Amino acid sequence: MKVSIGPYPDTGEREVDIQIDDYDTWSMDHTLAMIIEPMLVKLALTGNGSPYVDVSDCPPHLRPKSDNTDDTHHERWAWVLDEMIWAFHQKNYDWEEQYYSGKADVYFEAADEGGCSVMKHGPNHTLCADHVAMKVHRDRMSNGFKLFGKYFESLWD
Repeated sequence: MKVSIGPYPDTGEREVDIQIDDYDTWSMDHTLAMIIEPMLVKLALTGNGSPYVDVSDCPPHLRPKSDNTDDTHHERWAWVLDEMIWAFHQKNYDWEEQYYSGKADVYFEAADEGGCSVMKHGPNHTLCADHVAMKVHRDRMSNGFKLFGKYFESLWD
């Protein structure tokens, strides 16, 4: 499917042609991450300003010291951008792999006459995962995506 966007009347804005294939929507989160991550990196490198960031979205060391002074305004935005970049970067590689150790030794055994089978572990199965660390990692990713949604309209330069 090809989509043309623009130019908009009387604005002089650019015209863009976008090609979207079926595989682009099969795992759309990954397709979008491939585009969003480098755009966020570019914005972080070339940004000319910082929008307001809720202090509750940031770690304690980036919160203002009093109501009258705010020496962390730009640092808060940089932190939010870094969290978004980090989250989208995770989508672009197999982040879960780092939490697995050991080797898989599995085989399938017939479970019934209807053709179903059951996966069983062989004698050399040592595969295990650190599910607690995976949850911490996934929660940080989810926060980065939440920040992306919350500050979507602040993604400008």
